Amino acid sequence: MKDSKVTVPDILRMKKEGKRIPVLTAYDYPTARILDEEGIPVILVGDSVGMVVAGYETTLPVTLEEMIYHSRAVARARKRALLVADMPFLSYQVSPEEAKRNAGRLLKEGMAEAVKIEGGKGMAETIKALVEVDIPVMGHIGLTPQSIHRMGGYRWQGRSREEKERLLEDAKAVEDAGAFSIVLEGIPADVAGAITEALQIPTIGIGAGPHCDGQVLVLHDMLGLNPDFKPLFVKRYADLYQVIKGAIREYKKEVEGGLFPAEGFYITS
Repeated sequence: MKDSKVTVPDILRMKKEGKRIPVLTAYDYPTARILDEEGIPVILVGDSVGMVVAGYETTLPVTLEEMIYHSRAVARARKRALLVADMPFLSYQVSPEEAKRNAGRLLKEGMAEAVKIEGGKGMAETIKALVEVDIPVMGHIGLTPQSIHRMGGYRWQGRSREEKERLLEDAKAVEDAGAFSIVLEGIPADVAGAITEALQIPTIGIGAGPHCDGQVLVLHDMLGLNPDFKPLFVKRYADLYQVIKGAIREYKKEVEGGLFPAEGFYITS
């Protein structure tokens, strides 16, 4: 599968074969190209774009048109990875019919190959409706960012016995509705492990411990582009904030000192 196009059946097969699934977000052509060239099997165009790119405090203001724009940019770069696009707030909650119309736009105009929606049992009918018209769905339960106001913030889920039972019920409902995978966010590792063992579809963890079938991180977080945001579950693999600042500082210094452009960076008549 290294050089071939990754498909939904491939992701399902990875769980059966015990292969871990690395997932990262991308929102533009250049970063998507890097992810694809490095063999990331699933690229998620997350509505997290609203926070890490647009500077919103939550994901709620992100529009369908914005998601289509970013998904289309990523799609132009990826040759191999499976491209999943988030359905933004209120693009799928109103009715299954509206969800089909909007998800269809993400596939048709955004060039995505699957969509991700948040919610468990309450979204089962919508997931089933999408799958019935051949739109692959990745589910998402636990800490669901679009539910921030109901949850009272970004709070860990599944700590009480009742919450653990509800999460398992939600996961089973998502699987039974036809989703091909499910994101588990912000839940205890043992709960995520129990859900992973109970499901036939892959689980993708973020802040859910090591027992999931795969892991997902927001690219900007793992590259250290926002020094003020460091949740427990994010490992910074680079500190690009300081790297970029250093490059800009050097450029500014050279322009102010008349050192750039130097000979070789321009032509004469």
